Amino acid sequence: MHYVMSDIHGMYDKYIEMLDKIKLKDEDTLFILGDVVDRGDKPVEILCDMMSRSNVYPLMGNHDLLALDVMRKLAVEITENNYLTQIDEALLNELSDWQFNGGGVTLSAFAKLPKDELSDILDYMSEFSFYEVIDIKESTFILTHAGLGNFRKGKKISEYTPEELLISRPDPRIRYFDDESVFIVSGHTPTTVISGKTEIFKENGNICIDCGACSGGRLACFCLETFEEFYT
Repeated sequence: MHYVMSDIHGMYDKYIEMLDKIKLKDEDTLFILGDVVDRGDKPVEILCDMMSRSNVYPLMGNHDLLALDVMRKLAVEITENNYLTQIDEALLNELSDWQFNGGGVTLSAFAKLPKDELSDILDYMSEFSFYEVIDIKESTFILTHAGLGNFRKGKKISEYTPEELLISRPDPRIRYFDDESVFIVSGHTPTTVISGKTEIFKENGNICIDCGACSGGRLACFCLETFEEFYT
């Protein structure tokens, strides 16, 4: 089976509970559609668990990308020769933006790690993909963190920018592909914003699975073969 999960945001206990609920097997595949870190208090535990599983495929979320960029810069040893260029206004602005958006807990957790362990985690995060396209039976599933921003017919998935895949908020009530066997599966925008409900939203080929796990909602998981929904 192929499963998708998104926007775990440091909620390790819900994540582990979900793995138990779906009874994830070695022959199964789990795609995590970004935003593993920030807000919740155990981002490192989730990342370490993901790293230990060869059948878990992570995609990049906007929180993950910002955390990776800031931590890569902060992890460089500061010396008399490089401090003026290493810690500049741009980095301070990024750091402020990250902390404002819930990154403080991730920064604190990363800062406690031994240097080699932090390096391994950052290397792992740098390999997160920006999209995946999965064919299952007669259906095609396009997996991205936020959807396909600035969509236009004929635009190749490889032509979408990180901002369009990670930050833009396409309208999930619009059918983007005439072919009804094509589905866009995304997180990023909580379903409470779309439908007012903490449940997976499915309409016009759009499947939105961020059910607000870190904001009083639920962590959702979706099976691509059966369209079965799971919640913790």
